[in-house]
Amino acid sequence: MKFLKRLLYTLLSLVLVVWLASVVILQLEKNQSAYLKINNHPELKANSYIISNVNIIPMTADTVLENMTVLVENGVIKEISKAKPFVEVPIIDGKGGYLSPGLIDMHVHLWDRFELGLYLANGVTTIRSLLGMPFHLEVKEQLQKSEIIGPEFYTSSPQFSGPDDGDIFHKQVNTPEEAAQLVIKYKEAGYDYIKTYNLLPKHLFEAVLNQATLSGIPVIAHPSFLVEYKYHFDDRISTVEHTEDIYQQALNYKYDREKLQEVVDGYAHSGQTHCPTITVFFNLTEIYNKGEAYLQSEQIAYLNSFVEDVGGDYNRHMAIRSSDSSSIQRINEQQQFHMEILQKLYEAGVNIVAGTDAGIVNTAAGFSIHQELEFYVQAGMSNYEALQTATRNPSKVYEEYSNFGTIDLGKHANLILTEDNPLKDLSTLKNPKWVMIKGRKIENDLMQQFKDKAANRKNYLATMIKAISYVLWGK
Repeated sequence: MKFLKRLLYTLLSLVLVVWLASVVILQLEKNQSAYLKINNHPELKANSYIISNVNIIPMTADTVLENMTVLVENGVIKEISKAKPFVEVPIIDGKGGYLSPGLIDMHVHLWDRFELGLYLANGVTTIRSLLGMPFHLEVKEQLQKSEIIGPEFYTSSPQFSGPDDGDIFHKQVNTPEEAAQLVIKYKEAGYDYIKTYNLLPKHLFEAVLNQATLSGIPVIAHPSFLVEYKYHFDDRISTVEHTEDIYQQALNYKYDREKLQEVVDGYAHSGQTHCPTITVFFNLTEIYNKGEAYLQSEQIAYLNSFVEDVGGDYNRHMAIRSSDSSSIQRINEQQQFHMEILQKLYEAGVNIVAGTDAGIVNTAAGFSIHQELEFYVQAGMSNYEALQTATRNPSKVYEEYSNFGTIDLGKHANLILTEDNPLKDLSTLKNPKWVMIKGRKIENDLMQQFKDKAANRKNYLATMIKAISYVLWGK
């Protein structure tokens, strides 16, 4: 009996030590990211300005409004005119630069607060995070209370999948009743969307869609392999993710262009929105094409090290590359087919919203949106049409997104100032002169600080603790 008591006390002591250590590690991570607190930057407290001498890319039309002045009051665009408003607020001289809306990445995975600064440093002022975790709700609250600086933030629930899905990061659902209760639970918790995943059977999918409709929460679908692809054209689903899954799911890994046309027609006739995430698969091909040189990529430094390590994408695909001499050609052909699919969707007039899957496979927060837009141009879009996918098009999906994405009266002052015209050269958006989020102006030196802090973060253990907590209790 004494032995059992000692064993119990030892175990309880170990649990207490682990818990205390976890609390300390998570607090240290918060301290490391304290540079995002608005109170630590007096210049970020102001959110009312006159922006003069700018050429506006309004994204309400394919045009440039030359030599304009914009009045921003309390983070909202109040006036756009040629004349200077009679308001006593600080004046920003745009020096003939080009003012365009902040960018929107509709498919990301947020792993820590450091990535918030990376998004802003790259001109991304809105993100939709699609693997919901409890710490996202904390981040969302801090952003809404203007405690920290970051993009407008929307997060999905944990990912609904079926009972045969063994992935510990997915929420395995067993019955329609359980599915409905989870939808209610996640809506009450504060998640903005319900996310479904690729092994959700039809009867559970239906339960999710029915309850989501009753609860008034949108559903986002990673295509399920257990239903027909056309099932995802249901108007209860707000967007369908991943061009690669058209090839993998709808076409059953075949270059079946006749079947592809049926899918494209389904999108066009249903009015469904597609989020391509071309970049993440391209970055996967880079492992095959570059081998060890892949690890020298600039974006590697900006990834969460725990996620990069645990994900194992590099080692797994390097092993395939070494054992299968045809793998390089095969994966490049698949990527080219993704581009063909994207072009057909675009030509059919499908509503496309830019998403990158940032956070995995060398797809770094913020940087990846510029890659994604380049692919859209390669698929036949004009610069203006490509920019629409990351500005105006999301407002066709969600009413609340109509508060930003264009430069117009009453919109949030989420803005990018660049030296050159992005309608002529999209790459100019990679190097903004400054970025504004809800009227708070982020200068170039602060953007560089955001990048440096993210590149040098030491939060491997903190991310591991959050991941374990999510797996054990967060779903």
